[in-house]
Amino acid sequence: MKIAVVGAGFAGLASAKVLTEFGHQVVVFDKTPDVGGVWSATRRYTGLYTQNNKGSYSFSDLPMPKHYPEWPSGEQVQAYLEQYVEKHGLSDALRLSTEVVRAELTDTEDGWLVTSRHVGEAVGDPEPFDHLIVANGIFSDPVIPAFDGLAELMRAGGKVVAASQLPSVEEARGKHVVVVGYGKSACDVAAEVGPVAAGTHLVARELLWKVPKKLGHAVNMKYLLLTRMGEALFRYQSLTGVEKFLHGPGNTVRKSLLASVAAVTTKQLRLKELGLVPRGEFEDIARSTVSLASDALYDQVADGAVVVHRDTEIERFTTDDDGAPVAVLSDGSTVRADLVVCGTGFHQRVPFLDQDVTDRLLDARGNFQLYRQMLPHDVPHLTFAGYNSSLFSPLSAEIGAVWTAGYLAGALELPPLEVRREHVRDRVDWMEKRTEGKHARGTNVIPFSMHQVDELLGDLDLNLSAPARATQWLVPIDPKAYRGVAGKLRARVGA
Repeated sequence: MKIAVVGAGFAGLASAKVLTEFGHQVVVFDKTPDVGGVWSATRRYTGLYTQNNKGSYSFSDLPMPKHYPEWPSGEQVQAYLEQYVEKHGLSDALRLSTEVVRAELTDTEDGWLVTSRHVGEAVGDPEPFDHLIVANGIFSDPVIPAFDGLAELMRAGGKVVAASQLPSVEEARGKHVVVVGYGKSACDVAAEVGPVAAGTHLVARELLWKVPKKLGHAVNMKYLLLTRMGEALFRYQSLTGVEKFLHGPGNTVRKSLLASVAAVTTKQLRLKELGLVPRGEFEDIARSTVSLASDALYDQVADGAVVVHRDTEIERFTTDDDGAPVAVLSDGSTVRADLVVCGTGFHQRVPFLDQDVTDRLLDARGNFQLYRQMLPHDVPHLTFAGYNSSLFSPLSAEIGAVWTAGYLAGALELPPLEVRREHVRDRVDWMEKRTEGKHARGTNVIPFSMHQVDELLGDLDLNLSAPARATQWLVPIDPKAYRGVAGKLRARVGA
């Protein structure tokens, strides 16, 4: 087949590599000038590092370089993806600096017409493809809230940007900075600009639990969260084996373990002294995301370089008596706001699809209806990649690409359509409830990354052996264990 892939991040590149090996002709479009998706030089914010250690954040056939630190920087991750492109000869498949402006089903719905535009050039003619893969990323289209008084702020010389639009601390040097949010990007940016800004205020509607990179300054967090045991500490939709014990007779043990981690984290980060203990239980850390504690943030809070306004929002922007821009907070306080950085989430949308196609992808609440986070019910010749936000993004992307290859080769025995519809409805309802609506429109599977990998490989009857998976209960996931999966499927289908 001739296949169009929109997006050159982990998901798009894995799709290109795997599907090319299965004999398909693949074209990868990306509007940025480099590969990387969220790791592109055009999107990565100052202070960006991986959440995972380098050993678990890689494709199965290409470990991160040995000289990389335990938690690679955004620049290093992008360089790693360049290596992946070179290793697998994907350069000819890439159309960088090329935006897909429209992808439409043909009149007979037997394929797609993709219209693109290279930077600086006119829109090209529609190009036919047999299949379309949407890999445009669920963390690439930042949300900037519609603040009251935004025009007044800008007239006074203030500026509002998303975290991904702050590539250097120099943008903040000597300025009064307000960072909005308490997720990883917001906290990373606050910690990065704190030493150079005239003042840094972190405005957090809700505090989230964070995990130090080394718990108790000794135990690498990978042994806590990047194992099957770590995943099993949180209740999945359906329980089997050890999970039944942990959430049944062993629930006391499970809760004690989480409470111990919470106690160590609270002490290590000085959360009580700083007034930054989140509401709720430590188990809430996995409600919608798992976030590492940003380096030096809590030290800067203790030193006064960063001020955290907890349980607070920006009500509006205005100016002070001197005409300087300020933010009025919901607690009644005001803070100077020369530069406002928003770490306030992302849109999950596919802007190049026609509205009628989009409507066929979503339920009444706007959630994506994708079987296995991959396959829509009512739109033919279309699959998604990377719509399974994961702790192991490279591995999840690779296994997702293998699943798509199996689907296109007819190697999957899918349940009947109505069974798939019911399965997805139940899954999205569960996701929505457990995350209190913070499920990225049905695309966030964190922290259940390995459950999803198992489900995809189970459909293909390609799961690792029981002993191999058993070792992953106490040892951090090593993507190399999955290196032979695609080859086994190719041998089966004769590709």
